[in-house]
Amino acid sequence: MRSICAAFGLAAICAVGLGAQSATTKSKTKVEVKDGKEITVGGCLERNPGGGYMLTSTAGSMKYALITDDDLSKHVGHRVEVKGKAADRGDGKVKIESTVGSGDDKSKAKTEIKGNDMSGMHYLGMKSLKMISASCV
Repeated sequence: MRSICAAFGLAAICAVGLGAQSATTKSKTKVEVKDGKEITVGGCLERNPGGGYMLTSTAGSMKYALITDDDLSKHVGHRVEVKGKAADRGDGKVKIESTVGSGDDKSKAKTEIKGNDMSGMHYLGMKSLKMISASCV
């Protein structure tokens, strides 16, 4: 009987150790444009070197970092039309919320950048995308 209890005790200790090893830390970031001006911009969709997507206007004078959770990889190199809120216009702002941790041990951080504080960056919260042409030429 003692050996059975010892075996169950050892199994329980191993199970607790494995449970602790399987816990993973998760990171989630939500970025959105608030209170911006509704615009429609046509241009070429490119990959942003820092991740995400960039829209260069048809005239080439403006570049917008697109704020979206959508996978736009199939449209990279295409001429597109994007509708959304521009954060660099008027009262627009970009809100960034990050959550890191697992279970009950989570930490949250919030950042807000207002239109005047964007240092020349242009952000466009994408609502819709329409392909105009399969190439930007």
